[in-house]
Amino acid sequence: MPDSLTVPAPPDRRDRRALAVLFAIVFINLVGFGLVVPLLPFFGDSLNAEAWQVALMFSAYSVGQFFAEPFWGRLSDRIGRKPVLLITVCANAVGYLMLAFVPNIWLAIAVRLFTGLGAGNVSTVQGYVADVTPPEKRAGRMGLIGAAFGAGFIAGPGLSGILVQEDMGRLGYQLPIFAACGLAVLAALGVVFFLKESLQRSATPPERTPFLSGVRDAAANPVISRVILVTLIFMAGFSGMESTFGLWTGARYDWGAREVAFAFMAVGIVSVLSQTAVTGRLARRFGESRVLAGGCLMFGLGLLGQMFSPGAWFVTVAMIVGGFGMAMTMPNISAMISRASPPDRQGAMLGLNMAASSSGRIVGPIVAGAMFSGLGHDWPLAVGAVLMIPAAIMALNAGRASTRMAPVPIAAE
Repeated sequence: MPDSLTVPAPPDRRDRRALAVLFAIVFINLVGFGLVVPLLPFFGDSLNAEAWQVALMFSAYSVGQFFAEPFWGRLSDRIGRKPVLLITVCANAVGYLMLAFVPNIWLAIAVRLFTGLGAGNVSTVQGYVADVTPPEKRAGRMGLIGAAFGAGFIAGPGLSGILVQEDMGRLGYQLPIFAACGLAVLAALGVVFFLKESLQRSATPPERTPFLSGVRDAAANPVISRVILVTLIFMAGFSGMESTFGLWTGARYDWGAREVAFAFMAVGIVSVLSQTAVTGRLARRFGESRVLAGGCLMFGLGLLGQMFSPGAWFVTVAMIVGGFGMAMTMPNISAMISRASPPDRQGAMLGLNMAASSSGRIVGPIVAGAMFSGLGHDWPLAVGAVLMIPAAIMALNAGRASTRMAPVPIAAE
């Protein structure tokens, strides 16, 4: 049986270089993702798809991530982070290439499901960061990786707008998809040649634990169980707002795609700056759970600001407030889970957390869309804001629980 893997010594200069390489790889990969997402409705239209089929194409990706994240996270605990990152990035490249040539919407939906399965590597990235970062610095380092995600989301749509050629028909939409495939290949080469494995060989044989065992272990852990619930609630509220934002601004202020894109770009910029320069410092000063709770409440405040905005100009201001709150949440969630997990289970626990995130992204838009159509266009914002209150309470309770327990005795079966 091959040797298992354990966390190496505290980070040195080589570890910081590895994190810089990981940042670049995540950024390149997310630029490719951002290239494709804005085109999907128009690409679906070129396949004569109905609106509900286009929506299903979006949901299929999150469904794939839901099932893939725990699997890849657990596998990275056993065989290492580098091989899992390489497999998933290569799957992205293949998925983009297949998407460019699909003949109908149903195959496009299937390809998006496959790409979601391959793209479920966020927990592996987070596990890599946790491997080479001491516990007291993890929130800041997770924030840097979050900034790479945000920067990719900013650059990707902009580049997509430059490359797309609508007057060329379907080929005009294929050009950005080809570019996304090329960027995924470039990220894969970066993994092969520049990324060092973050785990070391150990004589201790690994324990093989089934998925449901991991769920039971997470549920039994007073820190991880609460934090995963925070993720589920927060992502449901965020994705509900995200999916109905264009409809809401169109109904209230007659905004078009350009105004919506600028608003999201502003949020992305604030998120990147906050996660790069602010999140880690706040976590070190006030504690991860307090900053997490504050981020949830600030995001809820941003939703209320949108709902009661006195004019169109204030919408972007409210979204920036919410974006700052969002920047305070996800890095601290990841840091709290990694701190509360044993070294050989961090990938699995972070994978369960990303599965909860995917669940929120699946459920949130469905519920928000139903409320928008059936109850009124302000309801997704109001309900999302209210949900941030129990999320903040659970975050504080997780912080109290973490002070009463030693670093995570999660038992493997």
